[in-house]
Amino acid sequence: MSDILCVTNRLLCREDFLIRIEKIAESKPAGIILREKDLRKDEYEKLASKVLEICQKHDTLCILHSFWNVAAELHCKALHLPLHILRTLSVSDKKFFKILGASCHCVEDAVEAEKCGCTYITAGHIFDTDCKKGTPGRGLEFLRKICSSVSIPVYAIGGIHADNIQNIRQCGAAGACVMSGIMTCKDVQKYMGEF
Repeated sequence: MSDILCVTNRLLCREDFLIRIEKIAESKPAGIILREKDLRKDEYEKLASKVLEICQKHDTLCILHSFWNVAAELHCKALHLPLHILRTLSVSDKKFFKILGASCHCVEDAVEAEKCGCTYITAGHIFDTDCKKGTPGRGLEFLRKICSSVSIPVYAIGGIHADNIQNIRQCGAAGACVMSGIMTCKDVQKYMGEF
């Protein structure tokens, strides 16, 4: 089974977004995080409904992002949140989700996310990446510290590709997230196979 979470950004996509989602779902990643931060709630819900349908068809985990109320309305039990939104959810709201993740940028974030009921976290950004141009990656030692500070799976994010994935795994991470590469590559199956 793959240890790669694919994070979406339809603005980077070079083909019809839903066609790209279909190709990604067919490649059997650990999951697809639908992270379309520029959309309004109603726009996100419409897109999420279509993406969930594609993912269900391919038995691929779909993790909705930020809009916890949309996830609940669509009966999606997997959700990823920025920490500031996670803090606002009630205990009963959190219990609805079987899979709950949060974005973490320091050890304190990771520890808090675990205490808040997260079943996994993302940690980053690890390496320099065009998505965070001008901000240096936090590096492998940062990732090691995060991994050793929590008992839930940690997925590294930021500048990760086939040439450095082994370094990520050696730090104790459960896997990694990819965004730019999966959104822009010519051949999704080939790209995923390289991991």
